Amino acid sequence: MTPDAHVDRLMGKLVRAIEVSLKATEAARDAVGEILKRGAETGIFFAQGRSTPPPAPTGFALTDLDRDFLRSLSIRPDRE
Repeated sequence: MTPDAHVDRLMGKLVRAIEVSLKATEAARDAVGEILKRGAETGIFFAQGRSTPPPAPTGFALTDLDRDFLRSLSIRPDRE
């Protein structure tokens, strides 16, 4: 295989991967929009993997500025 053919094949794979990623993003946005339209709330939660040990307690607290910023993003900082 010539170097140009190899690069062309890799570029094709990259383009397909980007297209799939964009379609997934659009589908997620549409799903969240439909959920909101039906009156439900949405949220994003981050969880550690099963094999990841729990982190040591950090002991930090949110400032009023932190809370205001999170509220501006429609995130309720005081909710567990």
